[in-house]
Amino acid sequence: MAEAATQHAESTSKTAKSKPAGKQTVAKNQQKKTAQPKKPTIKVTVRKKSSVSSQAIANARQEVRVARAVALPSTLERPGVQSSAVLVVNEQSGEVIYEKNADSQVPIASITKLMTAMVTLDARLPMNELITISDEDVDTLKHTSSRLTVGTSLTRAEVLLLALMSSENRAAAALSRTYPGGRDAFVRKMNEKAQQLGMRGSRFYDSTGLTPSNVSTPRDLVQMVKAAHHYAEIHQFSTSSEYRFISNRNGREMIYRNTNPLVKSDDWDIGLSKTGFINEAGHCIVLQATIEGTPVVMILMDSQGSYTRIGDANRVKKWLETSPYAKLRAG
Repeated sequence: MAEAATQHAESTSKTAKSKPAGKQTVAKNQQKKTAQPKKPTIKVTVRKKSSVSSQAIANARQEVRVARAVALPSTLERPGVQSSAVLVVNEQSGEVIYEKNADSQVPIASITKLMTAMVTLDARLPMNELITISDEDVDTLKHTSSRLTVGTSLTRAEVLLLALMSSENRAAAALSRTYPGGRDAFVRKMNEKAQQLGMRGSRFYDSTGLTPSNVSTPRDLVQMVKAAHHYAEIHQFSTSSEYRFISNRNGREMIYRNTNPLVKSDDWDIGLSKTGFINEAGHCIVLQATIEGTPVVMILMDSQGSYTRIGDANRVKKWLETSPYAKLRAG
């Protein structure tokens, strides 16, 4: 543009020398000389600003697209769990690592027994006191079977062990029956403990979990697991692989095994474990484990099969160990 303006000025100058101009012609030429340079200058400036602005907008949009791609990984980067309600948190920091329907209130089945254990231990009852299984401990709601026959006598510690490790319903029922004040007092303490732990979406009606009225949310259950993990007895009993004793009823050796096979795996470092099942709750599992050096609480509720809940636990573990989107940070 500047080059064209110079050529035009030289041409005008030559014309002025060869042919005398009148006052009007001179005035017009002066107006042209004054006005013409302004137009290209304005046009160049406007175009330049428009070009820079468009590029800046394009760059900004690209940065947003890249940021979103990093912040929101595809579903292929998720752990792929099949349980309906899930929550995985860093036990130290409380940071949520993965969640799915974490605030859904669902029946919790035998996950209840973690609360049963805490209420029993909080009462500081003699753990070597003998407890005898009675007819009152037999399940009349779901009519589940038990190898713990009426008349079997065990210490309170052994009864608690069977309730946690093998999810023995008669054992859990006996713990509430022999509590000072009986079952009503025991259930009341269960709900008081839940409120103390901030479990606002949880309700307890029995010590076994056979009733679907025992409900909670994955977010509440994280609080219960974290609290239960502080009890040495719960850690020891819930992660024991098996227990043997001689029955006082028939003199035979009784063998009880953990309902969670992962406690025997060398690939796992489990600090607490509890499984659960009734039709209304589906198959459930909660556990505390150390993965990649970080303590993690894992809540997996309502899967379609007992193997599915174990598979989900393994899938979450593998995801935590391998996925770049599941970075574990110490609290």
